[in-house]
Amino acid sequence: MVGARRSQDWGFPRWRGYGASREATTVRLCDRHGCEEPGNCPAPKSPNNPERWYFCQRHAAEYNSKWDYFEGLDKEEAAERARNEQRDNDGYASASHYGWGGSGDGSRSADEMRALELLQLDSDADFAAIKKAWRDMAKKVHPDVKPGDAAAAAEFQKLQLAYEVLRQAEERREWKG
Repeated sequence: MVGARRSQDWGFPRWRGYGASREATTVRLCDRHGCEEPGNCPAPKSPNNPERWYFCQRHAAEYNSKWDYFEGLDKEEAAERARNEQRDNDGYASASHYGWGGSGDGSRSADEMRALELLQLDSDADFAAIKKAWRDMAKKVHPDVKPGDAAAAAEFQKLQLAYEVLRQAEERREWKG
């Protein structure tokens, strides 16, 4: 026991950093012949095949630039596959409206962001700025100022709706305190 040394890898937290062990770590090399870089970018060997090549970043870019998803298919089969892919991906596109609508801080809803855009304001505008912008824009297209102008009336309705959305949101914020 004279020369034995106790391991420092007991308990939590570890006393040495992860990956600082004395054992050799296995590094997967790039599958491109002659390349000695780490192969950490998976690339499919063929369409609809779970097997992958593992390339370094430089060779993965080269491989992807020459990748032909429709290789070996005739024109009709390629068109059918493209239609199926588009159909399957349309579900993701139709759900894109659930993403953040503005600054990304999550303090305003998508409707509020659209209303602010209509009033030509930034996403962090306070209610005083909202009210001022609404009044300035509404004065220009009010039905009393432009009687009989259908386009001005439609624009005024849009401004009214945007202001109502923002006013109600402000009231909710004040009520929550």
